[in-house]
Amino acid sequence: MKFSEMPYKRADIEEAKADFARLMEDFDGAKSGEEQFEVHKQYYKTVNRIFTQMTLAQIRHSIDVTDEFYSKENDYYDENGPVLQSLLVEYGKKLYNSEYRSFLESKIGKVAFKNLELAMKSVDDRIVPLMQEENALKSRYDKLLATAKIDWNGETLNLSLMAPYLNNCDRKIRVEAWKKYTDFFTNHKEELDDIYDQLVKNRTAQAEKLGYDNFIQLGYYRMNRNCYGREDVKRFREQVKRDFVPFAEKLHDRRRMRLRLDKLHFEDEGVYFNNGNPAPIGTPDDILAAGRKMYNELSPETAKFINFMCDNELFDVLGRKTKQTGGYMTYLPDYKSPFIFANFNGTADDADVMTHECGHAFQGFCMVDDPIIEHSEITMETAETHSMSMEFFTEPWMELFFGKRKQDYIDMHLESAAAFIPYGTMVDEFQDIAYTNPGLSPKQRNEMWRELEMQYKPHLDYSGNEYYSAGGFWQKQRHIYDSPFYYIDYVLAQTNAFQYKVMMDNDYKAAWKSYLKLCNLGAKDFFTGLLAEVGLKSPFEDGTLKEVVGKLQSALKL
Repeated sequence: MKFSEMPYKRADIEEAKADFARLMEDFDGAKSGEEQFEVHKQYYKTVNRIFTQMTLAQIRHSIDVTDEFYSKENDYYDENGPVLQSLLVEYGKKLYNSEYRSFLESKIGKVAFKNLELAMKSVDDRIVPLMQEENALKSRYDKLLATAKIDWNGETLNLSLMAPYLNNCDRKIRVEAWKKYTDFFTNHKEELDDIYDQLVKNRTAQAEKLGYDNFIQLGYYRMNRNCYGREDVKRFREQVKRDFVPFAEKLHDRRRMRLRLDKLHFEDEGVYFNNGNPAPIGTPDDILAAGRKMYNELSPETAKFINFMCDNELFDVLGRKTKQTGGYMTYLPDYKSPFIFANFNGTADDADVMTHECGHAFQGFCMVDDPIIEHSEITMETAETHSMSMEFFTEPWMELFFGKRKQDYIDMHLESAAAFIPYGTMVDEFQDIAYTNPGLSPKQRNEMWRELEMQYKPHLDYSGNEYYSAGGFWQKQRHIYDSPFYYIDYVLAQTNAFQYKVMMDNDYKAAWKSYLKLCNLGAKDFFTGLLAEVGLKSPFEDGTLKEVVGKLQSALKL
């Protein structure tokens, strides 16, 4: 069904409560594992129905945050989403503690039962009011950024639409663009500080009510860290500082020389060539058409996927002034349909939507016929491995998007991917410190961010910009507000994607076979187990990053 034809009906919370009560009663009355599994199939249908309607509301609110109807629907789910989560956990407890657990585990897998255990540790009726308040705070932040109004040469733009000017090849233009962009955050600094301060205190209170010392353990449970923990991530961060930051700094310096600059200033961070960054050729429709051609040629599996997406209007990618910033892929279970949301702005990011977000969507499409819903419930570092690796697998088709500047895009993509690893790791360490010390003042948090920047991005120069010099850059990073501890998943995934990059440069067909296997495995194994099954090394294994860096440096002749 086309997205525009999908009907929306609010998922009634009282009806959901009655449905779950009936399901749990039927589950308790089942006389065998087979009967309980039949009840579980009905549970799938109920959950899919609810989440399809919630997701439709979320998408349509994202498309226009000023739409009064869907704004009210979003508020409704902010309030009732935690109640629904609590119902899921109550049902999950029965599944987890079933006398027929061994049979059920043989059907839905050990990973699913581990995830149930984490869910039971992270949601409780006692914290539902705090979770509702947390949702409202996140929506307040998202709306503040989405409705930003920046005067640019007589035109009013939002943050997303400023991107082409922030990275303009004319340094005067990008310096002026960054000034106006920064002014928005400077003018809203107190509100941004207040929202984050309340979020930290709220999440800490949730953790304390559940008996945790701070939010970090609870945050890890909510991110489904089912096969590694905080100490593993801490050791990985040390690998990044020791083995990857020096490599990234070499690439930054190579770019500085290419740009013929004495020093890279922060306004130069997103610029790679003196004649400007490569940008997609043609209209948004041309970009979508190029994506369709690319995936039709890549493999039979990707051809089936992209034709389904395009034929059913499952992209909303045009940048608009009242549209939520950023991009995402989500899933509409009743229609077995991935959906891609983005903000095309005339930069290479538009092509990245057709690689990164389509990597997510393709994996979701691979799982549509799997009858076990839990196999689709992948953890985020696995999900981001699908998307970031697809960025490399699609490089042979970049001429469709960039014409004669295909190689410039490929070079820029590798350099920006490498630059991301220190930044993403820094975001994670910032959050670890912030939630370890929830009493930090806004000034102390900013000072801590600036200190981390000096460790992870020592070349960075903010001279002349008071806001960023004081450590305010992090406030533009939505994940810090909306999805605590998510960001390290991108870094782990980028490490895996670099492994695929090295692999495909040696044998593209073998690398694609491994990737396709990973997509079809879904969540049938834990993250580290999945990597072993497809021939990738765990990022947590000491030496993995060092080996990746060595191979990339050799290929780049650094």
